[in-house]
Amino acid sequence: MAGIISVSRTNLEGRRLKLRKKRQMRIIQAMWRTFAITGLAGGLLWMAIQPIWVLKAPKDIVISGNQRLSKQAIQSVLVLSYPQSLWRIEPFRIAESLKQQPTIAQATVSRRLFPAGLIIHIKERVPVAIAECALAPTNLSKASKDGSKQVLAPSDTGKKKVSVGLLDASGVWMPLEKYTLRNPALQLPSLKVIGLPEQYRPYWAQLYQALSQSSVKVIEIDWQDPTNLILKTELGKVYLGTPSFHLPEQIRVMAQMRHLPAQLNPSQIEYIDLKNPEFPLVQMIQKQQELNPQTP
Repeated sequence: MAGIISVSRTNLEGRRLKLRKKRQMRIIQAMWRTFAITGLAGGLLWMAIQPIWVLKAPKDIVISGNQRLSKQAIQSVLVLSYPQSLWRIEPFRIAESLKQQPTIAQATVSRRLFPAGLIIHIKERVPVAIAECALAPTNLSKASKDGSKQVLAPSDTGKKKVSVGLLDASGVWMPLEKYTLRNPALQLPSLKVIGLPEQYRPYWAQLYQALSQSSVKVIEIDWQDPTNLILKTELGKVYLGTPSFHLPEQIRVMAQMRHLPAQLNPSQIEYIDLKNPEFPLVQMIQKQQELNPQTP
């Protein structure tokens, strides 16, 4: 029995020693991991504050995707000061500020580490039409001391002001000067649109897509009369009536009439009526003969 007890105690002492050594190894490993992580974090922090991670000038910004807007025009809208630490710059905020520009549809911004800089990729809004909006003269009002409004009549009451801009394929209106001032050599679209944007915005994307696929050239779109949309085309004036979501069908019928000038004299056509695309009508100019008074 004494031998058995002695062996058991020896085994227990050996196990305790092994557990103690394992515990010490875990502590040493944990300490090394802590030292390694602290050293790595300190090294990264030291590298981050070095002068090489500084945006020094606009030349450190790489811009791509621009076709109509110059790089200088894009850089001019960036809210950045130089020099600036690359890590203090928020790419997301810069991208959002770029998308607020009417000429830019999408923008992505990312940091570049070697060498330090920014990479900006944009998607421009492509103008497809010149938009003219006649602003009716309105009275000017100002608040008086008692809170009421006083109306002041402007001196040019009888005049209308025309606002000119550009439209993209989705109907977004862009100020003309945003393009012309930054890119004077910009070639403007040949298509012209007249009317209030809030009236034709629901139908614009659908109409433009249909017109872009049509074989009949359209020069002008007149939305001024809400009950009669008028197209100025190579066939002459085309009346479409009240704008609706049947516009693509009306444009298809117009394309089927592209050979009309070979059958009728274009100068004798007053307008083409496609208000009902199932029954297209051609209104001819009716000449009235002038009767000279007979002298006795």
